[in-house]
Amino acid sequence: MEAANRGATEAGGKTIGLNIRLPFEQEANPFITEDLSFQFHYFFMRKFWFAYMAKALVVFPGGFGTLDEMFEILTLMQTEKLAKQIQIILYGSDYWDAILNLDPMADWGAVAEGDVDLIQRVDTPRQAFDLLRGHLTDHHLEAPLDQERQAPGIAKTRSRGAGPE
Repeated sequence: MEAANRGATEAGGKTIGLNIRLPFEQEANPFITEDLSFQFHYFFMRKFWFAYMAKALVVFPGGFGTLDEMFEILTLMQTEKLAKQIQIILYGSDYWDAILNLDPMADWGAVAEGDVDLIQRVDTPRQAFDLLRGHLTDHHLEAPLDQERQAPGIAKTRSRGAGPE
């Protein structure tokens, strides 16, 4: 997550950190905005805030914790427990193709065929950016009616019930 925080910091933005206390591995990275660094004791609370705040999830190769967080979001999406659309992008097809094949789950009826399409895979920053831009524009930005053709800076985040999703 440090790469995302670093990029946002270098671009002049604020960044948030949702850290978990572990006996090893996890330290807050130096690119998190000081007042936006949160420390959690329990995984479920950290995942709750991920789901509550996220509009998209870009997942880089990782271990069980990474998969746990991704599957938590997928389960909430599949069961329609989220009030918003979240996009899940897996970065690095070589890694994800080797460890994650959901097609047999759909073939055997464990998930709906459309559930497999809740995840998209990319291999370049440009591919990820294009998918994210499209998703955020389609599902999370609403331009005022009299200013539809202006830059996205005038857009605001949709609130639940503000229009079709």
